[in-house]
Amino acid sequence: MKIKSPFIKGLFLYLSFMKIEKLHQLFIRFPIACTDTRKIVQNSIFFALKGDNFNGNTYASEAIRKGAKYSIVDEEEYVTSSDIILVDNVLKTLQDLAAHHRNYCNAKVIGLTGSNGKTSTKELIYAVLSKNYRTVATKGNLNNHIGVPLTLLSIKEDTEIAIVEMGANHQKEIAFLCKLAQPDYGYITNFGKAHLEGFGGEEGVIKGKSELYDYLIEHNKPIFLNADDPIQKEKLRYYPRKYGFSKADHEYYNIHFLGADPFVRLKVENTVIDSKLIGKYNFTNCSAAVLIGKYFNVPIENSREALEDYIPENNRSQLLSKNGHHIILDAYNANPSSMKAALENFKGMEGQNKLLFLGDMFELGDAAPDEHQRIVDYIAELNFQDVILVGENFYNTKCNFLKFKSFANLEESFDQLKLKHHFILIKGSRGMALERILNLL
Repeated sequence: MKIKSPFIKGLFLYLSFMKIEKLHQLFIRFPIACTDTRKIVQNSIFFALKGDNFNGNTYASEAIRKGAKYSIVDEEEYVTSSDIILVDNVLKTLQDLAAHHRNYCNAKVIGLTGSNGKTSTKELIYAVLSKNYRTVATKGNLNNHIGVPLTLLSIKEDTEIAIVEMGANHQKEIAFLCKLAQPDYGYITNFGKAHLEGFGGEEGVIKGKSELYDYLIEHNKPIFLNADDPIQKEKLRYYPRKYGFSKADHEYYNIHFLGADPFVRLKVENTVIDSKLIGKYNFTNCSAAVLIGKYFNVPIENSREALEDYIPENNRSQLLSKNGHHIILDAYNANPSSMKAALENFKGMEGQNKLLFLGDMFELGDAAPDEHQRIVDYIAELNFQDVILVGENFYNTKCNFLKFKSFANLEESFDQLKLKHHFILIKGSRGMALERILNLL
């Protein structure tokens, strides 16, 4: 790269092309990575990432003014002071720095992925392990090629365990994230019908998510295997180093399902755990947290406290009340597998005047029409009477349920629905933002 800027001289020129080791020395002094000038932390390092609709380089000076110690850019024209460092590619630099930092720290890394429940499971595992260890975990769902590096950079020198959530919507993405995180352990919640478009169908999902287990096997690392998931159970012989969660394992570890109406209850040895999680499907998530805790010698009483104190948020299976309605808000995301599980659970719950608000499921590609039709057929099979469908895909299905092509159409007609004292399930993909229904009720 040819340097023309008069500012890049001496030490500044050296900093501009510093190796990752040198950048890491700066990071150790200023150990906070920021990528958004709206959330700048004092004495942090700002990474000027680019997207389809923004160029972080243009905010480099602003980040310094707001308190960042350094800005990392990859366009020379934005190098206007000695605290703005030029690199060839900001994203790759962020990723390389994260991988270097992961090796610098002594924390054990647990990699976690799956089609459904990975964020909730990550939070539960974090709650349990934090009782006995200095633990960090992925914030929210920052689980992609940017989020994973940021999680790795949040590891401190005294961190003992890091839980790194890995999301993916195409082949080789998990494999790439594994190269950055280099997990010591791994857990796949399940294989479901998520991101079918990017993965190229169900077999593509299985192959793509399994890249986590493939990495662990290649490096002779332990696998926490969910043998309750039929696909993983089928593959047991391929994954010999398992620490499983099958029904047999539940009996071996003396863990039992006690019910889920509305909240999951389980018994571990002689200890009853009353969670605040809705849905029988969360029993497996709780079991994973407890059993991984046992693997790391967390006392059962500590696990009980952790699970009972955990309250779901961010539109994930939250139980709410509003204007006489009891509501299960599960509007964070949806795919055919999670939609079916939510419907089964809702059907089995006690309550009168049940009402479904269901929004479109995204990223299904050519399978979208068939998958949405399967859901409405399943709704009819479960004999739900009061159903409101929102979104173009559901609108185009063949059924007798009330349908709206868009949320705006629903909003226009909402007062005419005259809803009173219903038990409501709200579920749809993130892009549908069905939590807006709460403002309409």
